[in-house]
Amino acid sequence: MFHPDGAYSGLAVDDLEAAHRFYADTLGIRVEVLEGSGFLMLHLASGGRVLVYGKPHHEPASFTVLNFPVVDVEAAVDDLRSRGVDTKIYDDENFPTDSRGIMREGGPLIAWFRDPAGNVLAVLEE
Repeated sequence: MFHPDGAYSGLAVDDLEAAHRFYADTLGIRVEVLEGSGFLMLHLASGGRVLVYGKPHHEPASFTVLNFPVVDVEAAVDDLRSRGVDTKIYDDENFPTDSRGIMREGGPLIAWFRDPAGNVLAVLEE
């Protein structure tokens, strides 16, 4: 019988080892290697989980696949940049961001960045 309890999302990457290093070492997320499956499970501090799986010929999502709420987007961007993460990924009029990659109009302060597979992630101020 279907029960939505315990649902979690997933995302594809082209290199599981690079994804493991990025999510664990760069972002500080607890990453579990699901033995025998070839998958990773990200364990978020909120209690949520994200399945990460390798996909041949992976094409990164053109939309945000994972959001990280923060109290201060400016401080989060400073921290990400100190870890070598580029937050300036958009230069078009649809996503008018400043020189640090922060969009300041049309919603919460938000900055996007990419994982090693090119998937779009974001920090947004709540």
